[in-house]
Amino acid sequence: MIWAILALVGVPLWLCAVAISVLVLRNRKLRKRPGSLPVRIRVGGQGRWHPGHGFWVHDVFAFRGSPAAWKESLVQVGSVAAAQPVTDEQKKGLHRLGDHPVVANFELVPKGSLQLAAHAEHASLLLGPFGTVAAVSEEEDGVAAARPHVATTT
Repeated sequence: MIWAILALVGVPLWLCAVAISVLVLRNRKLRKRPGSLPVRIRVGGQGRWHPGHGFWVHDVFAFRGSPAAWKESLVQVGSVAAAQPVTDEQKKGLHRLGDHPVVANFELVPKGSLQLAAHAEHASLLLGPFGTVAAVSEEEDGVAAARPHVATTT
């Protein structure tokens, strides 16, 4: 139907085919870069899950929606809770993420929240730079608990 409308308006069909091919190839190229992560995103913890690909640049998560790449966003993340297995309610809206997807809740800067869901094998990529911070702080908590408390005075 859209092809007929474009032909009536006078847009050459070969031009439309070239434009669609460029979009598809560009999107494929972006999905194949190192660090790319297939995710589902939900802003504010409500609404539907949006499929796409994302990657981390320091504390900023860059997201590009699939399939037509109409939605792009850059969000600065302030903190993260650990990645957790999905609940039955969340699993209803998550498709093509395997049998055991994981969800991470992020607090955004200056305010707001974001949920990212990914396949369980991508859990470390899902947390991005915050994954190493969470692991280090858990190790420090374990070391601090094992170490006797020593009071210091100055």
